[in-house]
This record gives sequence, C-alpha cells and structure tokens, in this order.
Amino acid sequence: MKTYTNPLLQEWSGPYGGVPDFTKYKISHFKPAIEFAIQEKLEEIDAIANNSEKPTFDNTVKALELSGEKLDRIHSVYGIYRSNLSTPEFNAVDTEMSPKLAEISDKLYQNEKLFLRIEGLYKSEESKKLTAEQQRLLWLYYTDFVREGAELNKEDKEKVAKINQELAGLFTLFSQKLLAEENDQFLELKSESDLDGLPEEFKNAAIAEAKERKQNVLACIGNTRSSIEPFLTFSNQRNLREKAFEIFIKRGDNFNENNTNETLVSILRLRAEKAQILGFKNFAEWSLSNKMAKDPQKTLDLMYSVWKPAVEKVKNDVSAMQKMVDEEGGNFKIQPWDYRFYAEKVRKAKYDLDQNEIKQYLQLENLREGMFWTAGELFDLGFKQLFDVPVYHPDVRVWEVNNKITGKVIGLWYFDPYARTGKRSGAWMNSHRDQQKIKENVLPIVSNNCNFIKGNADEPVLISWDDATTLFHEFGHALHGLCSNVTFPSLSGTSVARDYVEFPSQLLEHWLATPEVLNKFALHYKTNEPLSQSLVERIAKAANFNEGFATVETISSSFVDMRLHLTTEKVDPHQFEKDILTEINMPSEIVMRHRIPQFAHIFSSDGYAAGYYSYLWADVINADAYEAFLEGNGPFDKQVSKRLYDVVLSAGNTIDNEKMYEDFRGHAPKSDALMRARNFPVQN
Repeated sequence: MKTYTNPLLQEWSGPYGGVPDFTKYKISHFKPAIEFAIQEKLEEIDAIANNSEKPTFDNTVKALELSGEKLDRIHSVYGIYRSNLSTPEFNAVDTEMSPKLAEISDKLYQNEKLFLRIEGLYKSEESKKLTAEQQRLLWLYYTDFVREGAELNKEDKEKVAKINQELAGLFTLFSQKLLAEENDQFLELKSESDLDGLPEEFKNAAIAEAKERKQNVLACIGNTRSSIEPFLTFSNQRNLREKAFEIFIKRGDNFNENNTNETLVSILRLRAEKAQILGFKNFAEWSLSNKMAKDPQKTLDLMYSVWKPAVEKVKNDVSAMQKMVDEEGGNFKIQPWDYRFYAEKVRKAKYDLDQNEIKQYLQLENLREGMFWTAGELFDLGFKQLFDVPVYHPDVRVWEVNNKITGKVIGLWYFDPYARTGKRSGAWMNSHRDQQKIKENVLPIVSNNCNFIKGNADEPVLISWDDATTLFHEFGHALHGLCSNVTFPSLSGTSVARDYVEFPSQLLEHWLATPEVLNKFALHYKTNEPLSQSLVERIAKAANFNEGFATVETISSSFVDMRLHLTTEKVDPHQFEKDILTEINMPSEIVMRHRIPQFAHIFSSDGYAAGYYSYLWADVINADAYEAFLEGNGPFDKQVSKRLYDVVLSAGNTIDNEKMYEDFRGHAPKSDALMRARNFPVQN
C-alpha cells in the first residue's frame, strides 16, 4: 500500500474503521492534497469510461461508487474547517479550491463515454435483473447525468461547466462575507442598565463575550441568532433591542466590503442562465426536477394554503401585544424588535408561562442525555462517550452509538455545541463518512453542530425552548445518518430528496415536549427538581402559542426564495424583497427569517435554492407521521417506531421517497394534520 507524507492523503486509522486525525492536519496540507486527490479521481473516472468491456453494474456503477475515496475523506475534513474553523488563511485556500472541486462534477457528468455506458446499462434488459437497490442507484446516476447536461452539445457543456465553476467561487465569497459580518459585528452593553431584563446566565455569557473580544465594555451581544434572539426576547431596553435587531437583519447589507448584494445577483443570473441551457424555463423548475414536489406551483399552493391562517393568527397576537403596550403607557406601535419581547409578556399573562422560567430547567447536557434516552426508547440505541478519538476543537466530544439489544456498534456521533469566532452561525448536521456496505461494513460518522453561548466554566449551559427544539431537530438528522443500513454510499442516510430530508428531523422535535422526556431530563439547574406537573401542563397548553409568528417568518422566506428562482430577469434585491412581501401582505411587525442579503441557505450553495419550502413540505409529512404515533399507543409506540426505523431511517434513498412514506403511513401525507398541529382552521 502506498504511503503519503501529506496526512490528508492517508487513510483514516484507528478503531471504528478509522477516524480523521485532526492532530496532524494543517491548512497548508489542503491545496496539495486536494489537487492530488482530484487528479486521482479523474483518472479513475476515465478508466471506467474507457473500459473496453461491455458495461455492467459492477464495472460501471459500482466502480463509480468506489472512486474518489481519498477525495471524499479530504472533503469531509475540508468541510469541517470551512464551517467550524474558518480563518483568513483557510479562506484563501477555499477561494482557490472551490472552483476546482466544482469542476470534478462537470468532468464526471460531461464525460460522454461514461454517460453512454450508464445510459446503455439503464436501458438494457440486463438492468431488470439487478436488485431493487442496484436499480435505484442506476436510476439515480442516469437521471443525475441527464439533469446535469450529459445530453447537451459540446458548446453548451462548456458553458455549463464555466457557470458551475463561477458559482462555486461566488458561493464561497457569499459565505465568507456573511461570516465576516457575524464575526466582526456586535452590540456593546456599557452599563448595568443595558443588561436590564436579561437572564443571569445570559448576562454572564455577554460579559464573557466582551472579555473574549477584548472590548473595553461591560458586555457584548454577538451578531448570531443564538445571541440576538434571547436579547430581543428579554431586554427591557427598547432602544438597544432596536440596535440588536438592526445589526442582525442588515448582515450582508451594509455599505462595506462584506455587502453580499452584488454577489447574490450574480448567483441568480448564472443559475437562470444554466437552467435555460439545460432546457428549463427557470432555475426553480430545474431545481424541483428531482424533488418530491416536482412542480414549483405545488409549493406555492401549499405556502398560500398555510399563509392566510398564519397571518390571521399574527394579527390576533399583535392585537394582544398592542393592548399590553397601550396599558403600559407605551406610545408606539409594535415593531419587529418588539415582537419577541411582547410575545413573551403575552405568553406569561395568558398561560402563566415564562420562557425564562422554563429555561432554568433546560440544561444542555441534560437535554443531550434526553435525546439519547429518546433514541434508546424509540430505536434501541445506546451511547458511550469516547475520550481517545481526535477532535478538531476542545469543545467537540465524541460518542459511540450502538444497538442496545445486539451490542453492535452502528456509528460515531460528534457534538460541537458552542459558538466561537470562525464558526458559521446556526445549527446543522454533517455526515463525515456515510454508512455503506459496498466492500465492507463502513460505519457512519456524523456530527451535530450548534452555536449555544458557553458562559462561565462553573455554570451549566441553559438554552431556550426554541434552541432545545433545534437540538432535537438536528439530532433527528443525525439519527437518519446513523441508522442507515444500505449497500451504496450514494443512497445512504440523508441522501434523499431535499424536501424529504427534513422529515425525520422535524418529526423528532415532538419528543422534546413529551412528559416522559420533560419529567426525566428537564431538571432545575440549582435544585435538580423536575418540572412541576403544573408547568408541564402549561407548556402543553401554550404549545401553539406564537405559531403564527414562526410560520409567517419562515414561509415569507420560502415565498421570496421560490419567486427569486422563478424569475429570469435581473433583480434589485431590496425592491424584489419589498415587492414580494407587499404582494403577500406580510405583517409589518415581522421580517423574513432570512432576508435576501443573508440567506445562506440559498446563496452559500445550491442546496436549498428554490428549496426553502422544504421545511414546510416536510412539516406536512412530519405532522401526518406523528399522528401515526398518536393513533397508536402514544409517542413511544414500539410498533410505529420500529416501522419508522425499518421503512424510513434505515432505508436511505433506496426507495422512491413518496412510496417510502406511504409504506410507513399507509397513505400519502395529508396537509390537514399540519393545520391541526398548528391549531389553524382546517380548510374544507
């Protein structure tokens, strides 16, 4: 076996089929390793394409699945640095390498000899003799090749390749600008009065942030959602709430070198051009061609069906808030920086439920244990912490995941919970290695990454109910990757349609609110007492409170995303955003969850472009699926959870996603379940 001096080119070693050794990697290793691995992958592709033997599944499709192993390993580590350890030195490498990495896909999909082999096999009688999983993989390769332009003429192929490389560079540029805005901007709190209303642990975290930033002020509020939203919820200083709100919604939209508007307009132009070359009217139609929804109009129809009742709910909620403002003698109309603050006051008055009171019971480590327990009850999974696996930052911890019944190890789970400079905002799941059995049983390695505020070393980290929900959501993605039991990596875990991938994650959110989880794991950080039955009941009663806000905030972003990608004209981001929100009658008290200049979901890659509706689409599926548990023996129904494991979580993308869901539920998802879940009137 050949050895390499560059550690990124070396196979992962150690237990569990090998793990990345972060103690050996340096940023200077990336460029030479990537260039070497790209060349090796391209040589492997050419060898498959030029094979003189008749195309078979093994010498063509399986061979493609086995190609590029070094590049896959490098790309996993590269992605970790990009999302969690970004520095100016790494950004320089990223800017140079992103177009080169994009070029590989073009050389794959535009390899005419390779496509002819795949097409010939796909249309042959031999394909009917393949296993169901092999047929699914062959179908996936064939349709992906066609979708990416394999049937284009040479001139158009070159145009598409050039666009893809330009887009890769622009995605990197957008991400770097947005991260700079989040790293460089913050709200200064200069006096004790500036901290008025903030929970004690949040104050301490803000004071620690100022020290970490070496700022000569009392405290700082970082420009990330996990810092800004609690401040907007609890700060009694209205002028400071407005300042915090402004820096957050203007990320990427300031008059500085990190303004993203020009970048995103170029992305939209190139996407529209690419879609038309590929034979589609617009990028939205191209993007949805491999999704469950298929037709952009279907997504718009779903959005409109939920939009009107959500807006009505917001109007009622705002009315209650405005009444409270008026009773307090406040001479102002509710503004977006007031919404969370007064929503919290109304929640407290209406349900005797204070989010800050609940937060005292939501210790991050206890909730993590609660997730483990839930996975054990539902899917017989066990978790054992490991201390000898290399990690990329001291905050990261690793667990072995096993089947408690058989004792068999099924994968590794990395947990990176805290915010820091160089880490992108938000929360996400990554697969660092996909489960597969193509040569041997390869264990998945997945991570959950969050941006919770660390606070003082001697204090437990307390998180909000919304953050706890996000924690369970991302763990749902992790379980989807960990429970995978398929042969081929391209069909593994979360490699499903984009508007189906959010289903398992959104489904798992339901278990946070179950009495079983709350009673065991929501323990007061000082007294260790569990939530009182009264508080559990009040949480249940208030479950749909503020659902209008959450729905409007998210669907408005979905509308704008879809409409941006349905147009082929050059847009002015500010005017476009304003026009669409006016058209749909956006409540003035709410802004989009992601304004266009900071919409990383759709401008840091093609991942969710014309696809942000996926959260709503998956919520229809998730609401309908959870009713399967409620129709049975409740949230921990063993038969339903086994069916979910067998039919959904372990199956990856081996079955058509619509059929997969119907196999689980017995019928297609019904949107009525979503309306019931959100306490909206069910449409006749």
